[in-house]
Amino acid sequence: MSTTPAEQCSILIVDDMEENLVAFEAVLGPLHQRLVRAQSGEQALKAMLRQEFAVVLLDVRMPGMDGFETAANIKRLDQTKDVPIILVTGTEAGADYAYRGYAIGAADFITKPIDPWVLRTKISVFLDLHRKNRQLALRAVAADTERLTEITERLTRIEVLLRDRREPDADGLADRIAELERSVGTLLPGPVEAE
Repeated sequence: MSTTPAEQCSILIVDDMEENLVAFEAVLGPLHQRLVRAQSGEQALKAMLRQEFAVVLLDVRMPGMDGFETAANIKRLDQTKDVPIILVTGTEAGADYAYRGYAIGAADFITKPIDPWVLRTKISVFLDLHRKNRQLALRAVAADTERLTEITERLTRIEVLLRDRREPDADGLADRIAELERSVGTLLPGPVEAE
């Protein structure tokens, strides 16, 4: 599966053990995405605030801030609350791990030893969702921009019509419309050309 740089997403992998990070990188490498490492909950939170991630692969058992605390902190922040988290647990994990993880907002669990195919499949689902959400957001911005451009063009035409009229109040009204047009224009991503 080859992706262009524009289609690449970032995946945050969090584990305190170097060998686990290396193993995750080896398993996820064939997905051709940007892999970002963190070796603690604190490093993970800093990384989450610096860039956008499509998904977080988070070990539950870490010294200091464990995976549950890290996930809870990620879900508390407006900037990161919607990023899906896959918690990685050992075979000793019981039902209370699942309950606790889902209660704080984890999207999924995977148990060690990890089946590479299962992990890549799960991650791929979240990558696809992330790309689709990004496309929807871009379409919404484009639709809003198109609507604002249309409003600006209408205001410009009204302003021109009012300025062409020779009534005493027409200039004041045209000035107010021009001011409104400028206000709408500031909402657009680029300069708006008047007709």
